[in-house]
Amino acid sequence: MHLTQGNNRLTPIQREIERQRQRLASTEVEERRDALTRLANLRRPEASRAATVGLKDLAPIVRATAAHAVLSLPEAEVAVLLIPLLQDKLEFVRRETAYALGENRNRPSIEALSNLLLADKENGVRAAAAVALGQIGDEGAVSALSQIVTGNSLAKGKKKRTSENEFVMRAAAHSLGQIRSRSSVPVLIAALEKETNSSDVRREAATALGLIGDISAVPSLRATLLADDPYLSEAARDALRRLKTPKN
Repeated sequence: MHLTQGNNRLTPIQREIERQRQRLASTEVEERRDALTRLANLRRPEASRAATVGLKDLAPIVRATAAHAVLSLPEAEVAVLLIPLLQDKLEFVRRETAYALGENRNRPSIEALSNLLLADKENGVRAAAAVALGQIGDEGAVSALSQIVTGNSLAKGKKKRTSENEFVMRAAAHSLGQIRSRSSVPVLIAALEKETNSSDVRREAATALGLIGDISAVPSLRATLLADDPYLSEAARDALRRLKTPKN
């Protein structure tokens, strides 16, 4: 009776949080994951705080879901909670944690995400780190992203297959465009001009140069209009249009 009276004093939101908190003790993985999803959807700090228990769950899917469920907490607290998960033994958890930090625009995690981008052995994780750094949009990430675009960084010193590297390079070039730092212009011009780069990487470089808006990119973009790849030519044309320069 006493417990019932205490529960009746809770607001509807508080009752819902308590209900989901209890579900987090379930022996069923799917129930714990669903409880975290519901807590995340409440978008309230107290709901995210209840979700923190999931960060240490034995099930990878639960840890990954928890990474997204704690994002209503203060930025600094989110960083403290999630940065350790960037070292999780499972690729899936590291990747989802990186995406969560990007979704959170979490500036305190820039160094950790940069290290992940440069050092993780899995290209999917490195690409997620690149995407997250672009979403955060801070110049502190330009150095690490530039190393990827230039091809000067290979995870763990091991050579990766070209197609996998292209995936990460594309994400890094895209993120440099989101950050819009003029300091990345030379790196992007070099990536655009390098004919051994894939067309996808060169297209992302052209698009990023258009977003940054530095006129020093105009000669390279104009030259790219003659590229054999029509999609690459169109990316250069769009970039020049953003720069408001004549194309002929």
